Amino acid sequence: MQVTETDLPGVLLIEPKRFGDHRGFFMETWNRARYAEAGLDVEFVQSNLSGSAKGVLRGLHYQYPNPQGKLVQVISGSVFDVAVDIRTGSPTFGQWVGYELSEENHRQLYVPEGFAHGFCVLSEFAVFSYLCTSLYDADADAVVRWDDPEIGIEWPVNDPQLSAKDAQAPLLASVSSDRLPRFMEFSNAI
Repeated sequence: MQVTETDLPGVLLIEPKRFGDHRGFFMETWNRARYAEAGLDVEFVQSNLSGSAKGVLRGLHYQYPNPQGKLVQVISGSVFDVAVDIRTGSPTFGQWVGYELSEENHRQLYVPEGFAHGFCVLSEFAVFSYLCTSLYDADADAVVRWDDPEIGIEWPVNDPQLSAKDAQAPLLASVSSDRLPRFMEFSNAI
């Protein structure tokens, strides 16, 4: 397994080992001991799966309080996956990283607590897997606008399909500071 630190401390790009032959392939998508050795020592308590059509954009989602760290991976298809640092006081506040995750490259992205997450579907359809460090909490559910010009994400879609919640999301600068995580709470997450 290869683990690469990104430009945002705590956000990790993971490329699990894949073993294959003419019959197909095998790979571990999570092994607590191996991932802990590689620097990702977390406990996952919820697993989610979503399916989305080409051009669908989901995000930028986060929970606060009761934040979730997420280990995400594409099961089939391809997405452009994004993490944004929304921790007030962070030296990388408002900065983002994005990577293509696909069934071909088998990459995973770890998005730690204190970060917003989103993705857009590049293939005709994509099945997306999330392992989460805390349970979904509807009262803590929050969103930042996907096309916030201050964040400046370079999405590979021009006119995405959005949920009503995502289409009406506030700009990061409009979110009350008591609804954003603080850098010191999560600066040592990984």
